[in-house]
Amino acid sequence: MPTQPPRKKSNAVWWILGGLAALLVIGVGLVVMIIALASLGSNTNSNLNANTRETNRNSNVTANVNGNSNTANANTSVPPSGPFVDDFSEKKWNVGVSQYGRMWYDNGEYHMSSKPQTFIVMFGPSDDYSTENATVKVTARSVDGTVPSAGFGLLVHGGQSKAKRIEDYVLLIYPSEEPQYEIAMHKDGNQSSLVPRTTSNAIKSGSSPNELEVRIKGSELSFYANGQFLTKITDSENYRRGRAGFYTSDATEVAFDNLEIDR
Repeated sequence: MPTQPPRKKSNAVWWILGGLAALLVIGVGLVVMIIALASLGSNTNSNLNANTRETNRNSNVTANVNGNSNTANANTSVPPSGPFVDDFSEKKWNVGVSQYGRMWYDNGEYHMSSKPQTFIVMFGPSDDYSTENATVKVTARSVDGTVPSAGFGLLVHGGQSKAKRIEDYVLLIYPSEEPQYEIAMHKDGNQSSLVPRTTSNAIKSGSSPNELEVRIKGSELSFYANGQFLTKITDSENYRRGRAGFYTSDATEVAFDNLEIDR
């Protein structure tokens, strides 16, 4: 009886085993890829959150450092033409206590006192106090005759930067036994001296009132004390649409009276 030839082993088993191995390799690869992508996403979110926190921290510091300002650079209405006078018989300006000092009315004058080793700035409460192309005058005095370390005085073109930090030009006086004046500028909250402290006999010493004056024509600012010319500068920062205001430093009590703005 003839015998049948031996049957060849089928290759199907090997194909099945090979397919399963390939699927296993692909599966492991996918798991590794998913883990890698998850790790990448986690790092990205971590960096983004860190940057966001840093941005917020800087933003808060910037906003709070000069929170004593109460106006912005841009005017919202046209100021009146002709002379504008504030004799402080009507209470228009901000009063109260802040982290920078104290502001109050007393006997028809506007008083300011800063905290020690710092300064305080107050801007006019409305666009009536605009200083563009105006002559601005005010009487200022140290109530007890002491002199703040960083002076006190009249500022013009006062406002805020986009970051809500003060910007202005200011005529500062130091009515000591050897009186001096200084012209300073605030830009984005930072103070710099444009004209350094200069001795002048135009300034009265002690508690005597001094009439401070700034005459503005276009970009030229000329500064006077008691009718005598002191110096002049150019408004290189184009602050012209700001308002009048006052500045004092340290804990010395300073009084302002008879503010006049003539356009």
